[in-house]
Amino acid sequence: MSIHQRTKSLSATGKPLADTFFQLKVLNGRELTNARFPAFSEKVANLGFKPFRPTSIDIFQVNIGKLCNQTCAHCHVDAGPDKKAENMSLETLEICLDILKKFDIRTVDITGGAPEMNPHFRWFVEACRKLGKKVMDRCNLTIIESNKKYHDLPEWFAQHQVQIVSSLPHFSKIRTDAQRGDGVFEDSIAALQKLNAVGYGHPDSGLVLDLVYNPSGAFLPGSQEGLEHDFKQQLGRRYGITFNNLFALTNMPISRFLDYLIESDNYETYMETLVNAFNPATVEGVMCRNTVSVSWDGYLYDCDFNQMLDLKVDLKGTHVRDFDYEAMVNRPIVLNQHCYGCTAGAGSSCGGELV
Repeated sequence: MSIHQRTKSLSATGKPLADTFFQLKVLNGRELTNARFPAFSEKVANLGFKPFRPTSIDIFQVNIGKLCNQTCAHCHVDAGPDKKAENMSLETLEICLDILKKFDIRTVDITGGAPEMNPHFRWFVEACRKLGKKVMDRCNLTIIESNKKYHDLPEWFAQHQVQIVSSLPHFSKIRTDAQRGDGVFEDSIAALQKLNAVGYGHPDSGLVLDLVYNPSGAFLPGSQEGLEHDFKQQLGRRYGITFNNLFALTNMPISRFLDYLIESDNYETYMETLVNAFNPATVEGVMCRNTVSVSWDGYLYDCDFNQMLDLKVDLKGTHVRDFDYEAMVNRPIVLNQHCYGCTAGAGSSCGGELV
């Protein structure tokens, strides 16, 4: 089934929010709104984190490119079919691989865009697996159905024991297509069934299939445990689909979701919700404390969200070619107002709830 785009990327439409510096101005009450909120950095400092530093580097997250077969309304990456230039080169991937050879970083988390659309994706995955690394692929599911050259992905994923982490906004067609585009739900279901057919999502197969839930509007996600129960029950009953875990993620007030908040006049209310729901218990476990994020052009960031705001690591060397393990472990983490999204309520990270 062909997928119709729901929207265009911010850069394709020439919107001011395509500029990451402009987004930061909005978040700090200096553009489009006068709303200012308590500084997140002060909240963390008041908890005794002066400065806020990593605990380790367990996850090497690689944003392999912004090219995608979808253009989702909530996308914090502003990915889409027009992002052909923003694809990680073989040279940069080789530098990443050298880092992974040299240091004991256990997990490689590959994201995008649609990571599989990078021409070097399969080579990189296979090279990482040969090093004994755990490899996670953040797959949008519809890529499997989008073109015949991706139809073999389920078998290939299984062959290389890649952990699949896939977004599925809801177990209903209406709510999924409203967020991600016409036809997305049907193609996602077909892809999940193919992944199940090769062993993914079954308890004893060793092939892990996790789903990711994002709210469809300007509100926090519900209980992760409750959502997982509902998704398993409904997807199992309606389509015979099984999966391992569901991760509930808070929508971050950046990029296309920030544009939605501004356009729908929900920005101030949503930020108030995040600030008021700040949970000190989540701070210890936020993903920037054990993750390094690499952009498609090879720059280093504390997390994927900082990457999308072009907030590079606070170090002299900010590119993978300058990677210094000791400096990375001891760096001060760059904080800004969007960080409230990771610490609201039960917390939010690439692995779902924190507490």
